[in-house]
Amino acid sequence: MAKLTRDEVLKLAKLSRLKLSDDEVERLQTELSEILKYVEILNEVDTTGTNPTYQVSGLKNIYRKDVVKNYGYTSKDLLKNAPAIQDNQFKVKRVL
Repeated sequence: MAKLTRDEVLKLAKLSRLKLSDDEVERLQTELSEILKYVEILNEVDTTGTNPTYQVSGLKNIYRKDVVKNYGYTSKDLLKNAPAIQDNQFKVKRVL
């Protein structure tokens, strides 16, 4: 299936919610067909014994331990200047 038909390109455009001109349909028909030809070539490559590559740069996730810092304030101290408090928390206007 290396050559896409005009109807297939129009179906893809509809699924993608794209409005294409006739020139764009022709151009995409050629370009997408070339991409599919290349994918067919890649499918012919023998990859038996090859492990999937998920990370090629050698970078690893670096995790740090969570450390609780005590700044010497209690929740009561922090809430005393709040304009509105409900259930020992800041009360703010709803944001949608």
